[in-house]
Amino acid sequence: MPDAPAPVGDLAADTETLARHTAEGERLLALLPPRPERTDFESRRATALHDACRAARQAFLALHADAVYDALTAGRTLRPRLDELAAAASLRFPGLVPDAAQLAEERDRVQAHKEGRDIDQGLFFGALLRSPVAGTHLIETMLLPAPGSAAHLTEFRRSDRLELPSVLVERRGEAAHVTFRNAHCLNAEDNRLITDLETAVDVVLLDDRVRVGVLRGGPVTHARHAGKRVFSAGINLKELRSGAISFVGFLLGRELGYINKMNRGLLRENSPFGAVSKPWVGVVDAFAIGGGMQLLLVLDRVIAEEGAFLSLPAADEGIVPGLGNLRLTRHTGARTARQIILSGRRIHTADPAADLLIDEVVPAAALDEAAEQAVRDLAGPAVAANRAMLTLAEEPLDLLRAYLAEFAVVQAHRIHSPDVLAKAERHWARSRAGTEAATTGRAAT
Repeated sequence: MPDAPAPVGDLAADTETLARHTAEGERLLALLPPRPERTDFESRRATALHDACRAARQAFLALHADAVYDALTAGRTLRPRLDELAAAASLRFPGLVPDAAQLAEERDRVQAHKEGRDIDQGLFFGALLRSPVAGTHLIETMLLPAPGSAAHLTEFRRSDRLELPSVLVERRGEAAHVTFRNAHCLNAEDNRLITDLETAVDVVLLDDRVRVGVLRGGPVTHARHAGKRVFSAGINLKELRSGAISFVGFLLGRELGYINKMNRGLLRENSPFGAVSKPWVGVVDAFAIGGGMQLLLVLDRVIAEEGAFLSLPAADEGIVPGLGNLRLTRHTGARTARQIILSGRRIHTADPAADLLIDEVVPAAALDEAAEQAVRDLAGPAVAANRAMLTLAEEPLDLLRAYLAEFAVVQAHRIHSPDVLAKAERHWARSRAGTEAATTGRAAT
């Protein structure tokens, strides 16, 4: 496949050139067998075709990222969310990002059999986020309430309770308690949980009766922890292996969505008062792994039961631990952060380093009272303003934007890298073997 002609700087002409070049790449790719059936030669051929198309996309975006974003947002007067923006780009700029048919085809494949369309989405969002103009507008868009949150707020105000498929929100006085209820997988993160958590965070921040949010994991059904509370087991590796973890909705959306809203506050369109920011308390039962530990880094008070541990097993999983690389050093210093992220060091509550990440360690029976005291401590009227100023000082918007720009590209590549795919397969095989053994054992009794 010949190299694409260099962009000339005219948006219309370069759009047409990109569309022709990527269409030819897709035509040649379609002549090859599906990924799991390719020979080594055919696999190398497919990689070369993808690389040629991606080089053309990167050259196009290097010149036109702001113009593309303006075209998709009507000069930044519209506020499409990540998925809407990508869908609009596939229609307005053919070949720039995967279209609906390509994404649908990918969804039906396990991760190891996908073509890697996520990488093209990562290149797209990385280019937009590198732009101070487009990137800032996009981050602010994702700080607005998610679709449907207003209706859920009405329900919550009526009954002080909101039940979502994987999250429960309850108001108790000035606190809103958000409980993870992904019981079947140790409260691990999947697409459903990420969507529900953004709705829950929106409702907590929008309800003016609530001053403090409290996060806690609910009881789980896993044999080893059955009936006990667990904070979070991080990303659901079974879902990753099966191809059910969305790059835009999950891996990028969680960082720009509910976690960023907890950290920076919720924006409201045309509001003169800026972001609505509230303090957050985390109550850690058992463990906070991966995404669970990442979440603790934006909370204002962390309470853990004796014997709990925290970890970011990025070295084992092979992916980037969200914004953990950006935020962890502020808490622990560079050396400990490297031990946690690069070597998989666990931080147990008895470890001296736990003081850098956990505010209070108490017996399990004392967690409820410790959480109530934390709510009382953080419910003061000046707390929200001061925590917002702390975020501004610790994580300026341009720092966040620059990190996210690189994260989008790197994480999209990592989730399709051979080591991650192999580890996901091994984890799935071990899990399947354990389930079969447990089933056999029950049958025998």
